[in-house]
Amino acid sequence: MDSIDSLPLFPLSLVLYPGEQLTLHIFEDRYRALTAYCLEHEVPFGIVRTDGESWADVGTTARIEEVVKQYDDGRSDIVVRGEERFQIDTVRDDQASYYTADVALIEDEDTTVDLDLKERAITQHMKLLELAGRTVRPDLYEDVNRLSFVLAQNGALDGEQKQEVLEGRTENERIRYLIHHFESIIPRIEEQEGVRRRIRSNGHFKDFPPEEV
Repeated sequence: MDSIDSLPLFPLSLVLYPGEQLTLHIFEDRYRALTAYCLEHEVPFGIVRTDGESWADVGTTARIEEVVKQYDDGRSDIVVRGEERFQIDTVRDDQASYYTADVALIEDEDTTVDLDLKERAITQHMKLLELAGRTVRPDLYEDVNRLSFVLAQNGALDGEQKQEVLEGRTENERIRYLIHHFESIIPRIEEQEGVRRRIRSNGHFKDFPPEEV
């Protein structure tokens, strides 16, 4: 298993998946220093989810793809893309103004994919997008290496659930997790939509919910 020593760490209240693109606004001095270091040395940094009190053990390396804007006061807007998952071994706070960590990169334990599971997850995800009023794009699911990370980006998961998907050690494990989630949440969304339709069509409730003024 490959490792990285002294990986700069950027704790955030979110999960970044391999292949996912993210825009960050950099304003704190420590993270200005972190991004400057990564740009100068052309190395990634690690994004790890935090709830403000503790950190997750598993995160994702992020490589800066573009500096969108550099402000006069030193702030910047950058675009990063997730690359590889890692497991934190040792965290240090004495090497720079930001945290660094020795990490081990994570590879899936099994790379085979159950195609029936995959198609089932895609069908459910398309249904979820339809219920959310989103445009369904079949090309979203084509030529994707790890479909689970694509589905989880827009799968109505909370932060803890996203972290659980990130930590899954096989693609089939992650897809099964998402199928279970979709099977749980889709009926609830359909029921809520059914209630809204009944309210709109029932004259006794024509003013409920009240119109905004």
